[in-house]
Amino acid sequence: MIKVLGICGSPRKGNSQYLLEKALEAAQQVAPGEVITELYSIRGKKFAPCISCSRCGNQQGDCILKDDFQELREKWIEADAIIYSVPVYHMGIPAQLKAFIDRLGNSLFGRYANLFDGEATLPKSLKVIGAIAQGAHLFSGQEHTITDIINHALVMGCVPVTGDMWEAYIGAAAWTYNDGGRNVLESKENDGSLDMRVALRGAASIGRRSAELALILKAGGQALSGRLKQDPIYRPFLDRVQG
Repeated sequence: MIKVLGICGSPRKGNSQYLLEKALEAAQQVAPGEVITELYSIRGKKFAPCISCSRCGNQQGDCILKDDFQELREKWIEADAIIYSVPVYHMGIPAQLKAFIDRLGNSLFGRYANLFDGEATLPKSLKVIGAIAQGAHLFSGQEHTITDIINHALVMGCVPVTGDMWEAYIGAAAWTYNDGGRNVLESKENDGSLDMRVALRGAASIGRRSAELALILKAGGQALSGRLKQDPIYRPFLDRVQG
């Protein structure tokens, strides 16, 4: 079994969640019974910004700020694949999700410090990470936002995945026709527009390829466990795929 966690980075329910649901549906269809999906929304959640106190480094990764961070961190750690679906805010990801990502990196330094004799090193988590972004306009920062998520994947020792050409070069993208409504994309699903068809195919291919690559990585980790266990940097990955 693999776990695919969909994180909706929008503070409201609507277009980003709609695209994420399409991606998770496609992920589950890859191997029914072998792929478990979960959708987590930051809507209504509280994520304070990191204050760089470094206390988590001395507390096995436990953050001194008590909010919804801990819940999502545990889901993130347990997942084999993570699909982020976000609206574009000022050419990037929303502040709530950025706060979670900032704290996640620091928290995991502390959580796994014992593996590296206290050295500030992150393990190779080898989670698959896919990205979906939607903006108000056709050119409103979707690719910049997807690149932010790809950089996050690389920093965290994960594997970014693309969808299928030609609809999803580095991720899936959509735009809401300069309409601020919450359900614009859902209302346009059946209007036959090329833009909507591309967005839906892109989201589905992100979901499908995320699940497939997670299955490949799990099989590879199990086959090479004897070799990989010699390097502590792969310990969390092996614990996950062998658990």
